[in-house]
Amino acid sequence: MSGLATEYNAVNLGQGFPDFSMSDELTSLVNKAMKNDFNQYSPMPGWMPLRESIAEKASFLYGATINPATEITITPGGTYAIYSAFTSILQPGDEVIVFEPAYDSYIPNIEINGAKAITIDLVYPDYHIDWEAVQAAISAKTKAIIINSPHNPTGSVIGENDVQELKKIVDGTNIFIISDEVYEHLIFDNIPHQSILRYPDLLQRSFVCSSFGKTYNCTGWKLGYCIAPAELTKEFRKVHQYNCFSCFTPAQVALAEFLKNKEAYLSLSSFMQAKRDYFTELMKQTRFTLQQSSGSYFICGTYERISDETDKELAIRLTKEAGVATIPVSAFYHNGKDDKVLRFCFSKKKETLEAAVEKLSWF
Repeated sequence: MSGLATEYNAVNLGQGFPDFSMSDELTSLVNKAMKNDFNQYSPMPGWMPLRESIAEKASFLYGATINPATEITITPGGTYAIYSAFTSILQPGDEVIVFEPAYDSYIPNIEINGAKAITIDLVYPDYHIDWEAVQAAISAKTKAIIINSPHNPTGSVIGENDVQELKKIVDGTNIFIISDEVYEHLIFDNIPHQSILRYPDLLQRSFVCSSFGKTYNCTGWKLGYCIAPAELTKEFRKVHQYNCFSCFTPAQVALAEFLKNKEAYLSLSSFMQAKRDYFTELMKQTRFTLQQSSGSYFICGTYERISDETDKELAIRLTKEAGVATIPVSAFYHNGKDDKVLRFCFSKKKETLEAAVEKLSWF
């Protein structure tokens, strides 16, 4: 869809990236690190001061006690962290429970390791987890469950009750948890983020994957991290060492200092919520019906007042005729399940959102 947006010079509300500038302070810190000659390889697990800053943040936000030496690994992005976590644990024939719609790397990551994705649909239209369906899907082959909150593509979030249901299901088993928390700082309406880091009994079987790109609006940096118990981190690093070895050092040095500024990440939710709210208000000028988004860069919308086309057909026509690119949510199901829903990315400048809605208002 981004390629189509470029071809038709459309406003791109499809791919999840901001079109506004990131923090001047953070870019200055990267420049400072480069000028101070932090330009060579960092240690394989990551720059230790950065890992220490992450451990401090985990303690401050979630009360977690994390050893930066043995339980944190800096990675080239959150997607890479998820792949490495899967590769650390999966063997041919294993099964992994995946909730759909799902971020598009999950199933390929599972299948490339010879394992099988057991997909469970989130319950439309609020996209909550049906825990009875999860229990019914558990088998002797179940190696892991992957969760994602705040959720891409829908913006739904898990609550404390979901965590308790997850605990019941994995208790007494050897099932691992991979928790995709790349939008942890983009959660709205004062909803607490239910990080796995809050729950020591779950953390002991989990890989928690995060993204600096999503946190600080610098997706092109491709820098993230994985927190896992020491014995799991040891396996994770066996994959990491022979795949990328280490990550971009100047950014790690800059982030180690920037993370000490708590307000920089504590203010992110309100900043992005304001964009969600502004876009939601603007979209009242259109015939789209927006659903609830409690986090992430995204909000979904239906178009029953416009067309009965498939979501893919409408997304392509919107790009070509209205000049606005979106993503059809059916693309996030392995079988193309179509509830006639489009995903809009609102992490854009005010002017971008206004231009998009002006085009959508007459469609």
